[in-house]
Amino acid sequence: MSLDSVDQRWGAAASRAPLRRIARCAATKRRHSVPACAGRRSEKSLFDSSAPIRRRVFLATSSIVTAAILLTFAIAPAFAQDASLAHRRAQHLRRGINLSEWFAQVYDPRGYTKEHFETWSTVSDIILIKQMGFDHVRLSVNPQPMFRRGQADNLPPEYLAYLDNAVQMILAQNLAVIIDMHPESDFKEKLVKEDSFVEQFEDFWRVIAKHYANTNPDMVFFEILNEPEFRDRYRWEGVQSRLAMAIREGAPQHTIIAAGANWSSETELLFMEPLHDYNIIYNFHFYDPHIFSHQGATWTTNFQHYLNNLPYPSTPENVQANAAQVPDAVNRLSVMQYGLDHWNHDRMDALIAQAAAWAKRWNVPLTCNEFGVYRRTADPQARARWLSELHTVLEQYEIGWTMWDYSGGFAVVVKAKGQPAAPDEITIKALGMKVPPPFADGMPGASRP
Repeated sequence: MSLDSVDQRWGAAASRAPLRRIARCAATKRRHSVPACAGRRSEKSLFDSSAPIRRRVFLATSSIVTAAILLTFAIAPAFAQDASLAHRRAQHLRRGINLSEWFAQVYDPRGYTKEHFETWSTVSDIILIKQMGFDHVRLSVNPQPMFRRGQADNLPPEYLAYLDNAVQMILAQNLAVIIDMHPESDFKEKLVKEDSFVEQFEDFWRVIAKHYANTNPDMVFFEILNEPEFRDRYRWEGVQSRLAMAIREGAPQHTIIAAGANWSSETELLFMEPLHDYNIIYNFHFYDPHIFSHQGATWTTNFQHYLNNLPYPSTPENVQANAAQVPDAVNRLSVMQYGLDHWNHDRMDALIAQAAAWAKRWNVPLTCNEFGVYRRTADPQARARWLSELHTVLEQYEIGWTMWDYSGGFAVVVKAKGQPAAPDEITIKALGMKVPPPFADGMPGASRP
């Protein structure tokens, strides 16, 4: 069967089946409770005996209703208990940071090497993250270096050992960790097109989940796929369901993190129904407006590399100088539109409110585990205002968050190769976090084990 035809409504149908059986049994009982001679009665005698029949129908109907109510109360506590587990565990994901370019997005020409794994992020970085007040880390993991096509459940033990060391290093500082599957676009494109590749990714996830099944389920989370590049929402619904089931088979107790299609945007949640697994946290990413958060970037829409020092909040008047930086008239209009859109706190609030309402409707926990502003060409104060307003709005709706990222292009610290991380005080304060104490011997000392 094609993944496109997967029907996720089996759970609801299964829950209705007992009620249908009760109704059938009651109806059968009513049929057999009518005396055999009733069929020979005259039309008048049938009307004359309607009262007893109505009483029997009423009693049978009452039995059905009573049984349905009892069944509802029998099922509801189990549902509520499962949902409350995900909500409780979501409290470990209130304020976090992404550890990028360690096990994913490695731009070193030598690639994923022993030296890279041992030096890119160290115990001093994890201690610093804890000192700044973060409670969790999202660890981006590219599956491709471990993925053996045709035998995806056969993981290279040496590579897995490096990942184990990273996970244990994070847990040792009492930080929760999200193991986030974060492949490159070519890998995700295969998931879009090839059912057989999805099956292999299921095998991969099942083994990874089983490998970490003995870790503390309150502190280790599994994120199905970073930013699914599926334009077909129904295709993604089927793929995500299959992958979630594979994870659940490997790790029955751990909480899974799921997302909508189309790069996990907040609006995609509105098209979703929750999966039929109540131990799931839902997630979205927020980089709106993209023209502001990715100004100066070279991997996105081409004209954005012209932009720098964009104002925030935006008005038609304060973007004029920035629009003049763009040589093409059509793209210049995009900058002017940013001003006309009046991006500010209220605009952010309106978008986040939609995601929060979706989560409330379905009674599911929600996180925003990527957001940030590319720092190379952004005005530090405008960037700080955007970060401050966003995290404030998220917390207003009790949505946990994970900033992108620790030491990359959107970073909360500045870290030159071979040098200890230098915290960015403006960014830390914008996030409402703690400025750490001075360094001692290149390592923050207060939390040293």
